[in-house]
Amino acid sequence: MFEGIDPYFGPAAGVATSILWTATSLFFTSAGRRIGPTAVNGLRILLAIMLLGATHRALSGIWIPEVVAGQVIFLALSGVVGLSIGDQALFTSFVYIGPRLAMLLMTTAPLFAALFGWLALGETLHGLAWVGISLTVGGVGWVVLERPQGTAAANLTHRGRGVVLGLIAAACQAGGLLLSKQGMGHGWLAEEEHLGPQAATLLRMFFAGVGVLPILLLHGLRRRKRLAAGIQPLRIGSLRAGLALTACGAVVGPYLGVWMSLVASDRVPLGVAQTLCALPPVFLLPFAVLIYKERISLRAILGAILAVGGSTLLFINP
Repeated sequence: MFEGIDPYFGPAAGVATSILWTATSLFFTSAGRRIGPTAVNGLRILLAIMLLGATHRALSGIWIPEVVAGQVIFLALSGVVGLSIGDQALFTSFVYIGPRLAMLLMTTAPLFAALFGWLALGETLHGLAWVGISLTVGGVGWVVLERPQGTAAANLTHRGRGVVLGLIAAACQAGGLLLSKQGMGHGWLAEEEHLGPQAATLLRMFFAGVGVLPILLLHGLRRRKRLAAGIQPLRIGSLRAGLALTACGAVVGPYLGVWMSLVASDRVPLGVAQTLCALPPVFLLPFAVLIYKERISLRAILGAILAVGGSTLLFINP
């Protein structure tokens, strides 16, 4: 019945991931400006663990997935690299340079993913897929290199920090997706022994929570020192709004978005999955105009068209 749909299920999950991550970037940017990026990172992982645990119990009838030791190691590393370290860098980048530019930088992740997939899993991409990846990355990269007019020196400093953090986040996301795919069993376990994407997401998120604990502790110590010195944190908006925005972002991002990203990586090569998950910069363009009152240049529009055109080529399987 679904034979005609099945080849497109993985690519469709990748596009769904991009839509969900577009929403989560908006939620977490607003939340980070109210309660800080570190608090957002910790809270959203806690909420995601609760949601994923309840979902796994409802789907399988058990709380803890049945896995082998090697899968646990891969998924633990994936959670720490991709979700604890990588997302901490990304959320801080949101605060420095905004969601549109930060997510544009994430489009370098497919290059890392394709390289990692080739080195670790022996995945090879056909020529048309490489053309699609090149168009997608080139389109959004062309936009990110555009310098806004009238940018002050202080803003350029923040912009530089945000760009560096965005690139770190991109590398960590690609590495985390690779480790997740290995954690499901690709490259070393028979197909019947593979772990499903939902169960893998739950384990990955649990270890991300463990990995974020040192970050939260260090943040708490630094915050206590600043308060002792009479330095109050700068916040925009209320604490209650920050918590509500974090909860909304947790549902569409680390719960549904990360789940869909593992569905995509389970069904298509890593480089293709990562490229399809890297389309939020395109989807964020109208929100940048309506919410953040940004002026979108012709260059940004053309870059978005290139990215969409490139991503459609990834649906073609010669």
